[in-house]
Amino acid sequence: MSISFIRVDDRMIHGQTCTRWALEYPCDGIVAVNDAAANNSVLKAAYKSASGKKTFIWTMEEWKQKCQKVLDSDSRYFLITKNPIDMEKILVEQGFKCSINKVIIGPCNDRKDAVKLGNNQSITQEEADAIEKMAKAGYEVEFRLLPDVSIGNWDKFKNQFGY
Repeated sequence: MSISFIRVDDRMIHGQTCTRWALEYPCDGIVAVNDAAANNSVLKAAYKSASGKKTFIWTMEEWKQKCQKVLDSDSRYFLITKNPIDMEKILVEQGFKCSINKVIIGPCNDRKDAVKLGNNQSITQEEADAIEKMAKAGYEVEFRLLPDVSIGNWDKFKNQFGY
């Protein structure tokens, strides 16, 4: 099986990820890819303790080196990045392929130059560009905070970013 769920979440790993989403998409562990978190021992420890599951916090370079091991594993993993740009690097630039073709965009905090799409879901033009690349590569991209809280898919919002 290897990857059972692909998610972008600016909080990366938290209780909802591990309880609510794991009911819908069973998993044995989590692989979070984020250079800043992977290089910060305090953040890394906090994320690992938050999941209650086998958890790996890797840099993008570590992901490139180890992703085949994830694919070959008998365990099921969530693949999570903090932002759409990092997920696009994995799925499009690096050409990572698994049996999942849906990307769930979770919380993305309001920030300067970000367009608010819904409650706690705001993206910048650069993030929109990354999402468009994922969509063009064949991924279905949906904005969904929780399994039962969706504001729609990329097609609903892309015209706000020139697509």
